Amino acid sequence: MSGFFIVFEGGEGAGKSTQEARLAAALEERGLTVVRTREPGGTPAAEEIRRIVLSPENAGLDARAEALLFAAARGEHAARVIRPALERGDVVICDRYLDSSVAYQGYARGLGPKRVRDLSLWATGDLLPDLTIVLDIDPTQGLARFEQRDRLEAEPLEYHQQVRAAFLTLAEEDPDRYLVLDARADVDSIAAGILDRVVAGMGAA
Repeated sequence: MSGFFIVFEGGEGAGKSTQEARLAAALEERGLTVVRTREPGGTPAAEEIRRIVLSPENAGLDARAEALLFAAARGEHAARVIRPALERGDVVICDRYLDSSVAYQGYARGLGPKRVRDLSLWATGDLLPDLTIVLDIDPTQGLARFEQRDRLEAEPLEYHQQVRAAFLTLAEEDPDRYLVLDARADVDSIAAGILDRVVAGMGAA
């Protein structure tokens, strides 16, 4: 595949959407075709799964069922959106991907990071991002930005602290594939740091 796959990860309220839009615009100005998408979601079927897993109506959903639903949505998304775009040579910018499942279900739900990662790798045919950008923020600050919360956002603070720690652990284990930035920094400086790393990564690909 000749495209470039970028994923944004991080806790709730980290400002991923803002930075995704900034990056997409900067790359399009350079003449690149950019596909922006999200997880869970990206296809009609995956969006239906998103509604199930994030709806407060489904509070108390079994952790294993939750992990399987996320993996099912990811498999559909990878097959119908991400892989075809990469094969066309496009840049794919995705809001969340495999590491979210590893952090939220593998670590914070206690299902085991390797088991959850392996499940998603099987579902996606071993499709991994070229670069994962983690926007790091203290959960107390990030969650304060929400007046209404979905099912995962409504989890206790301790859960979100475990998620944050998981993202940082994943990044430490594979620094060549991750960029960790302080989400509290100036929006322009964050965007510049992201663009520099992306351009460098695309040049090396």
